[in-house]
Amino acid sequence: MIAGILKEPVGEKRVSLLPEQAETLVKKNVTVRIEQQAGVNAFADDAAYSSRSVGISSRAELLDASDIIFTLNTIPEYEIKHLKKDTVLIGAFQPLYHRDLMEKYAAAGITVFSLDMLPRTTRAQTMDVLSSQANIAGYKAVLLASNIYSRYMPMLMTAAGSIAPAKVLVLGAGVAGLQAIATSRRLGAVVEVFDTRPAVKEEVMSLGAKFIEVDGAADASSAGGYAVEQSEAYKQKQQQKIAECIGRADIVITTAQIPGKRAPVLITETMLQSMRKGAVVVDIAAATGGNTPVTKNNETVLYHGVTIAGNSNLPSTMPADASKLYGKNLLNFLALIVDKEGKLLLNFDDELVNGACICHEGQIVNERYMSMLQ
Repeated sequence: MIAGILKEPVGEKRVSLLPEQAETLVKKNVTVRIEQQAGVNAFADDAAYSSRSVGISSRAELLDASDIIFTLNTIPEYEIKHLKKDTVLIGAFQPLYHRDLMEKYAAAGITVFSLDMLPRTTRAQTMDVLSSQANIAGYKAVLLASNIYSRYMPMLMTAAGSIAPAKVLVLGAGVAGLQAIATSRRLGAVVEVFDTRPAVKEEVMSLGAKFIEVDGAADASSAGGYAVEQSEAYKQKQQQKIAECIGRADIVITTAQIPGKRAPVLITETMLQSMRKGAVVVDIAAATGGNTPVTKNNETVLYHGVTIAGNSNLPSTMPADASKLYGKNLLNFLALIVDKEGKLLLNFDDELVNGACICHEGQIVNERYMSMLQ
């Protein structure tokens, strides 16, 4: 079997497998090749891969010859024709946002596994790319905010006077939000947190933050660990509560996303106008529309004296560790579909293999994907 590691698009610095991780497959008698310079932005040059018995190839050669291809991002439509039928494509493709492309992959007979669609179960934790990358996003969101913010984060007592600590509001206490809380607290900020799930209150408080409660949230227990759409009545109460808190916030980290849908607007223009001049919002949900109405993905805008930084690809700003964690997730998943002799073995009776598979044998087969299209 030939496995190919593709170079990511411009702006993406991560790579699917680092040299020492690729060597794990080589030891299983898998022929591993990597596109030229694919790992250079993650500080892994071609020589590092060659030293681990990984071949260096052009992109065209990889697409034509590989039986299994690793890439974080989707392969564009014009390259599909270069893939062999039954090629296995593995990445984190956000298929609910790339529906037309998923249909074209299926029509071409490509088997697609998207690791961001894995069921969020205990057994899947070692393969959970959403968590490993969101952890980095939460950490970097706070560092980005502190760099933009024109004041200190911690309280300081100096001969020239005292500096009050920054007040941070985190919207969403998932993996990214929890890391944002922890990082903000390490930097000395006072932190308040909002989340639709009352169950996360204990985690929030254990990190030294105050949890803001809003009654009446929709039950998310059946959503497999993902956020769910809320009622209009709840959204109104939610906005009222956020409006009360946001006026005193110096920094806001927003992380709220709903799979397959536009990110909910949690911060209205009126709320932004109520914030103090010099305040900062870092919107991690920018790629799916953002949690403010003025967010622009991959841009930083100034709105009534408030800086809004939209960035949904913060893990790419830490490419070495982000690639290491992603690669480990990928290897753990490959253990389910590649046997000890390095042969592909697709066991769709395994709930994780089945849950991550989007298309196979010319058909869209993912039940969650199909249910969200209705």
